[in-house]
Amino acid sequence: MKISIIVCTYNRDDYISKALNSLARQTLSTSQYEIIIVNNNSTDNTDALCQIFLQEHQQLNARYFIETQQGLSYARNRGIVESSGDILVFMDDDAQADEHFLQEIRHFFETTTDATACGGRIYPDFESKRPDWMSCFLLPLTSTIDKGDNIKLFKGTQYPIGANMAFRREMFQQYGMFNPDLGRKGDSLDGSEEKDIFLKIKKEKGKIYYLPSAIVKHQVPDRRLTFDFFKRQAIGVGKSEQIRAKAISQSAYVHSVFKELVVKWGASVVTFLGYSITFRPQKGWKLLQFRYHVSKGLLSNHKIEKA
Repeated sequence: MKISIIVCTYNRDDYISKALNSLARQTLSTSQYEIIIVNNNSTDNTDALCQIFLQEHQQLNARYFIETQQGLSYARNRGIVESSGDILVFMDDDAQADEHFLQEIRHFFETTTDATACGGRIYPDFESKRPDWMSCFLLPLTSTIDKGDNIKLFKGTQYPIGANMAFRREMFQQYGMFNPDLGRKGDSLDGSEEKDIFLKIKKEKGKIYYLPSAIVKHQVPDRRLTFDFFKRQAIGVGKSEQIRAKAISQSAYVHSVFKELVVKWGASVVTFLGYSITFRPQKGWKLLQFRYHVSKGLLSNHKIEKA
């Protein structure tokens, strides 16, 4: 069973070398995995750093591509096409893999034959510190996930985070690849391409597991904790959900709106009250701000950009 680890990158010259070097230090034999690097039109020094990595690690089975169609989904799909592994692993360009990362994923898929996909544990690496306003409910905005020490299924609408996820290759043949209408494009903060594909798997009763031993560390620079970034990210969440739901049907969109305005707002208000009576109103208020901007994105009038 061969592993393909796909790293898509866009303007990450601050972090891309650390990400790639972590993959060069894996305990898994280099004959059992390949590294696919997809540069999505970076305008900074990312290209030069990727070339340096290739030159310095010629013992690795690493290949480098430039995807000219702008968008993370396009880059990920290019990685799928160019890869040859039985298991396709995705890691963000601002993450660093534990040295046993690929070995743990390979062992999991060999021993868990009913698994369609899995997602591992992601620890945040804050540039300064975790802000006081960031509750556990907003921590996923930093691509953080920790569901404990036991392997378990992602239940309900839960699913892995894109900084650390893996699939059997045949899954993409069965369900299709990432939707290019979804996901980040350049500096946009849109998303939902991962949600879209994981919900397709769940609809067909495919099994998606949480794998705690597959660990990456995700960089969280201070600029990601500014109010402007926070607001844009929340609006992007709502906007992307509108695109995803409308691509299914109008009734799916109505269902998403109902869930947002009734279920999620209700839960957010209750949580806000809980934080308030325990003298932590800052956490509760930030949660309501997030909910407001998600709703704004979900209900906004915007055109879907076609490639």
